Amino acid sequence: LAYVCALVCLLPGLGLVWRRTAAARARVLFGALLAWLLLVDVPALLRDLGMQLTWAACKTATMVSAAWVLYVWFAGERERQRLRFAAAGTGLRLARSLYGLALIPFGVAHFTYIERTASMVPGWLPWHLAWAYFFGCTFIGAGVAVIVDVCARLAAVLSVVQLAMFTVLVWVPVVVSGPSASDWAEFVVSWALAAAAWVVADSYHGTAWLAVGTMRAR
Repeated sequence: LAYVCALVCLLPGLGLVWRRTAAARARVLFGALLAWLLLVDVPALLRDLGMQLTWAACKTATMVSAAWVLYVWFAGERERQRLRFAAAGTGLRLARSLYGLALIPFGVAHFTYIERTASMVPGWLPWHLAWAYFFGCTFIGAGVAVIVDVCARLAAVLSVVQLAMFTVLVWVPVVVSGPSASDWAEFVVSWALAAAAWVVADSYHGTAWLAVGTMRAR
């Protein structure tokens, strides 16, 4: 099952590189990630509402959001008409809302594991605890902004910057200095989350930075 799940992510991921196969691969990736979220992460979360499982579910939800945006982008006209709730404007709004919802526990985790978060701030930066609290607040603020659709484009883009900064400032030095297997895994997850956030943020292309209540399909 682990190998099958790896292939389900790997092959559609490679297929996204070519425009000709992108639509089919986006459909498969979206379906697979959504199934994992609903069949694995959500039941586990319902059994135990601990922060660790919430964090895991929200990582998957972020990836689902990006795959959903890609699915909407590449959907054909017939698919948009037949599956309007998933493949048209409604689907895009749901994908964005899911992304915003996933950002909030990211911020909450900063406070729940404040000592761990502060320890990950690069040593050359001052005020480690302050940065940990600040970025916890910005994650929550960005999530709320995306959900209520107020300055959503700005919030989404800033969340990309924040996730990318975390990858570059925290995990790249670890990888360069000789990582363990778990360090590699954390680096890849951080990289994937930043890329997923970028896809969602790009779905706001053409929307005013400070727009209110103007979710638009691309």
